[in-house]
Amino acid sequence: MLLTLIITLVIALVVIAVIVNAIQQHKERLATLRRAEFSKLRTILEDTEELLVNSPNVPMSPGMSQMLLRRTALTLKAMVELESSARDIKQRLEETEKRLADTNSDTNSMSDAVALPDNDQQLIGMIKGIKKLRTVLRAEHARGNVDTQMVIQEDKRLEILQLKINVESQIKRGIQARTNNMLGSARQYYEKALTALSNTPHQDDYSTTRKSEVIQALQDIASELKEGNMRDREKKEEKENKDLDELFAPKRKW
Repeated sequence: MLLTLIITLVIALVVIAVIVNAIQQHKERLATLRRAEFSKLRTILEDTEELLVNSPNVPMSPGMSQMLLRRTALTLKAMVELESSARDIKQRLEETEKRLADTNSDTNSMSDAVALPDNDQQLIGMIKGIKKLRTVLRAEHARGNVDTQMVIQEDKRLEILQLKINVESQIKRGIQARTNNMLGSARQYYEKALTALSNTPHQDDYSTTRKSEVIQALQDIASELKEGNMRDREKKEEKENKDLDELFAPKRKW
């Protein structure tokens, strides 16, 4: 009887140990998933806030600003649910919701005019920012946070803005190259601008006007190159004639 009781107690302890271990493993697995989800949310938050901080460098409509702030607010809410004791996150959520309320009452219009930076790295950063904005726009649409009409309008606006930055930067480089008498390089820059203008599906007044100007610049460069080649040939022929004259000139008697 005593042996049976001991065996029963041992089995019960083993079962309890297995159950406790399973519960502990489940808790650890949940904690790991929670940390992974929190890290994912933090990455989304940092990317979104980076876009908001860099917004002065890229013309952004009120609708886009509101979308980014809503994305920030939703991310912070999800982070609060995972870490309810995080006071700093709660405070940032309150500040974001206040900013969002302020932008909802802001109906000021915006302009697509943008000043190109002289630094190539800044220009690359601007292009990357626009591409990231378009990616975020589609992602928010997939989550149901942005209506389809806004996606169509904003994506088109950003695509045209990206085209303008590309074209204007190529033209700017072409002008600098022509100023430095680097006609071959200038031609390459203008040809890249022409390709971008020709391939865009958005044929508006800007693309038509710029395309005409670029074609004229390419024609001028072709004429300058032709004239330069003619001058080089004339100089070469003149030098050859001079050499022949010196070769066949009568020798002087000393």
